[in-house]
Amino acid sequence: MRFSRNATGTLFVGGAMAVTLAALAYPSMLGLNKVTTAQDRVIANTQWGPLTEQDRDFVVKVRAAGLWEYPVGQIGLQKGTTPGVITASKHLVDGHAALDTTCRKIAPMLNITLPDLPSPQQQGFVSQLKADTGKKFDSDFANILRMTHGSIFNTISKIRSTTKNSLVRALADQANDTVLDHMTVMEKTGLVDFDQTIFQQTTPPKLPDSDLTPPPPAAGQPEVVLTPPPNPTSTPVDINGLAGGGGGAGASAGASPAPTAG
Repeated sequence: MRFSRNATGTLFVGGAMAVTLAALAYPSMLGLNKVTTAQDRVIANTQWGPLTEQDRDFVVKVRAAGLWEYPVGQIGLQKGTTPGVITASKHLVDGHAALDTTCRKIAPMLNITLPDLPSPQQQGFVSQLKADTGKKFDSDFANILRMTHGSIFNTISKIRSTTKNSLVRALADQANDTVLDHMTVMEKTGLVDFDQTIFQQTTPPKLPDSDLTPPPPAAGQPEVVLTPPPNPTSTPVDINGLAGGGGGAGASAGASPAPTAG
């Protein structure tokens, strides 16, 4: 299995507002290797429960993950040479389109600004897979995606077990199911080198924060939307069905015209 160590690493470290907009502005640093003692600091009290820094960062990172894994799934549908890689590619497109819908619904409800581009590191994954062909593509695809999904799996559990915000909790539930599914389909390709992948997952390179941070969205540009496939099997969170309600604002905010990705 051959993929660049510089392109790898841990993917993720992991209403009514009562704070200023500045406190909820796009986080300046979301480095994957950046862990601060302030992550559990409450930055807003909302009708869905308090929102912490790590809650906010989690929503941003789920969005950023989809911004590179969704197009990689589209690439896999074109370049994959085995049935397993084609199946895994379909799952990436389907799962991240549904997660993207949930992120775009809850972000305006929590006053969270979402990126429209993945981090430079994640863009590097996409560039590498675009350059790959044949069996090398299949191998790099399965191993990179298994490594990145394995990296976020424990973070999702932490968010799910500690957040007091019902919207973030619902996103974590959906992300947990999606990531487990994506890990499983990567493994079913039969191409995962577990020794190297788990090493990369647990011993990531020390990259600068600038490589690990999705850039803020450009002012005045429409929000990027990850369009669901024709016959989706994954479903977004039913915001209106959550305890605490208040889904109307999020639904209207998420329905604004936006360009599609792909």
